[in-house]
Amino acid sequence: MKRTLLSVVTAIILLSCNAQNTDKTKTNMENKNNPHYSNTDTNKVVVKDEEWKSLLSPEVYYIARQKGTERPWTSKYENSKEIGTYYCAVCGNPLFKSDTKFESGCGWPSFYEPITKGSVIYLPDNSFGMKRTEVECGRCKSHLGHVFEDGPPPTGLRYCINGVVLDFKKAKEAEANYNKKH
Repeated sequence: MKRTLLSVVTAIILLSCNAQNTDKTKTNMENKNNPHYSNTDTNKVVVKDEEWKSLLSPEVYYIARQKGTERPWTSKYENSKEIGTYYCAVCGNPLFKSDTKFESGCGWPSFYEPITKGSVIYLPDNSFGMKRTEVECGRCKSHLGHVFEDGPPPTGLRYCINGVVLDFKKAKEAEANYNKKH
């Protein structure tokens, strides 16, 4: 039992160390080579793993496609107070409005509600002996983080999201993209 617990703790530490994020990480909005990135396209994105690996930065690929986790308190978005919209860094899908973001103290950007019910997908996650609910992008099925039932009103939910898999556009820029779509 002790050996199993030690193995799990060691695996978590190694995963955390491998998922280091810096503000130097380019977002996919800056990556013009990703033909699947769009803030307005709502079609599902189905791409083979080899293609994602060639399109995404190593940090985004690790978290989004290999279900990794960035180290806590390393996201440039964790303490951000800017007004706008958070998008999936892999495909550009709108995920969260900044007015649903709150300070949870968990070390990752936290939100209490996605933009729409279809913005995210929910999956059971029993890895590392824990019972959690994984959150994936509703458009490209990239791993975003987890949702917990300890958030603020009105939903009581806390979407704990890896900042590496988020892109952000300030309100005026986000509004212009929304108006193009509608």
